[in-house]
Amino acid sequence: MKVVYSRPKSLKRRPFHYCPGCGHSIVHRVMCELIDEMNLQERIVGIPPPGCSVFAYYYFDVDMVESAHGRGAAVATGFKRAYPEAIVFTYQGDGDLAAIGTAETIHAANRGEKITAIFINNAVYGMTGGQMAPTTLENQMTTTTPYGRDPKIEGYPIRISEMLALLKGAVYIERTAVNSPAHIQRTKRAIRKALQTQIDGLGFSMVEVLSPCPTNWRMTPIESWQWIDKVMSKEFPLGVIKDITGAKDAD
Repeated sequence: MKVVYSRPKSLKRRPFHYCPGCGHSIVHRVMCELIDEMNLQERIVGIPPPGCSVFAYYYFDVDMVESAHGRGAAVATGFKRAYPEAIVFTYQGDGDLAAIGTAETIHAANRGEKITAIFINNAVYGMTGGQMAPTTLENQMTTTTPYGRDPKIEGYPIRISEMLALLKGAVYIERTAVNSPAHIQRTKRAIRKALQTQIDGLGFSMVEVLSPCPTNWRMTPIESWQWIDKVMSKEFPLGVIKDITGAKDAD
């Protein structure tokens, strides 16, 4: 049987620079499929701060605005307020959104800014060498925690989605993964709902995606996918964390 590959119109013809097994390319593909299906290419704007996805504008054939490290939510807020008809999303890693960008993200969510955050959680600083991130798990080894993260010294992993869910302005938050076909489809449904939440003008929405990082985890791609199920998702449980949109899930 001949398999026909169909590239989304909003995905540029350019090879990804990401490491083998990285989840960014999967999420990029999912995002572009949704942009096409929801007919958003002419009105959507992406905000990719520094991180492994700093060159996201190489791949998304939509308007993109680069921001300083951690300032994605602030830039998205400014753009959305200036152009309320635009659909604005940030595409941020855990070292960006959950560390240097914590203040911007929390206050944007608290204000109920009508933007969507795509939060890629791979538990390390991927681009700069695999250092400990706010989401690094207890006992997880990184270049800055070579003996494993010790909560007595480095503190505990931050569950940023649960934190944001406490804010009145946040209306839809879900945590998904991209380490299996079923999880990828769930991620797509979650991002669709997050974008629709913005289209409907309901408030802040975010999808946190548990994403493999084989290079910095020092695993094979298959091992990294298995590690998400066996270890990572125990610390960061998958599922809807907050939904006050009033809309039924596509499931």
